[in-house]
Amino acid sequence: MSKSSPRRPFGGKSTGTVTVIEARVHRSSARNAKVAFVLTAIIVGGLAAVVATSYLHPIVALLLGALIGVPTGGLVWLLVRVWPVIRLLWWWSTEILLAVLLLTGWVHLANHTSTLVTLVVVAVVVGVPAGIPKLRRLVIAWSWCLIVRHRLRVCFAQFIIANQSGSLPLILWATPTPVGERVWVYLRPGLSAKDLEGRLDKIAVTCHASTVLIERASEDNAAYVRFDIKRREVLNARVNSPLVDVIDPTAPAAASPLTAPTALDLPDVETPTVTLPTHAKPTAGRKSAPTTTANGSKPTASSSSDADDDVSDWI
Repeated sequence: MSKSSPRRPFGGKSTGTVTVIEARVHRSSARNAKVAFVLTAIIVGGLAAVVATSYLHPIVALLLGALIGVPTGGLVWLLVRVWPVIRLLWWWSTEILLAVLLLTGWVHLANHTSTLVTLVVVAVVVGVPAGIPKLRRLVIAWSWCLIVRHRLRVCFAQFIIANQSGSLPLILWATPTPVGERVWVYLRPGLSAKDLEGRLDKIAVTCHASTVLIERASEDNAAYVRFDIKRREVLNARVNSPLVDVIDPTAPAAASPLTAPTALDLPDVETPTVTLPTHAKPTAGRKSAPTTTANGSKPTASSSSDADDDVSDWI
């Protein structure tokens, strides 16, 4: 029986290597780069030759088109070929920028100041955000934004279905919220928000959060979605109210301003007066009711007696 050899990443051995870019992404970018080079060279070279035929000989125009199309296709090939590396640099762009700024500031500070001044400046830069609670919470919130972007990328790489080329969703940026973080993501073809709704519990575990919500960030583009990562509940937290210090603890309960009212006093509201119409007595010229009905029986009590009663006595 033949034993299957372990999968080797491109450009490395099977032992002691770390794959920065997956082999599938590497093969896909190489294939797309070749296609982009051919199409760009043909299209740009052809258009340049057509324009040049108006001023030059056709053969010279074809040579000029080739001279323009081939270098342009080479630039496009290089861009498509290094796109996985550019995307990897985009994932770590914030960390790289912060590292460059900190290192540059440290070098300039160390070269232009003494050791004592350098230590004092470093102590102030590090100690002030750590000592002031508001600044410390702000730094921690933005640090979680950087961490969450990488944790979401791990989710997409591990259990989110990508397209055939292996390109993952593009994580744009993240901002802190009172309950956690909010991340904007641009989905690639082959993935939708419905596919992610059934995996929100796994995303919450990966992001070290309690819950994660997803919704569309744009009404016109379904690929533009927003993740709301919730780490804490702010509605059930205790809030110190200044109204407690206003109440006099020695005041009796009846004189307390917080005593709940037992009845409503509305002296300014006028009570409406309802006037009921009275029935007039039958006049002399009006015919009296018949003494018998059509079937020969006596009628019920006359309505005239009801008219003589005052209706207000019954209300």
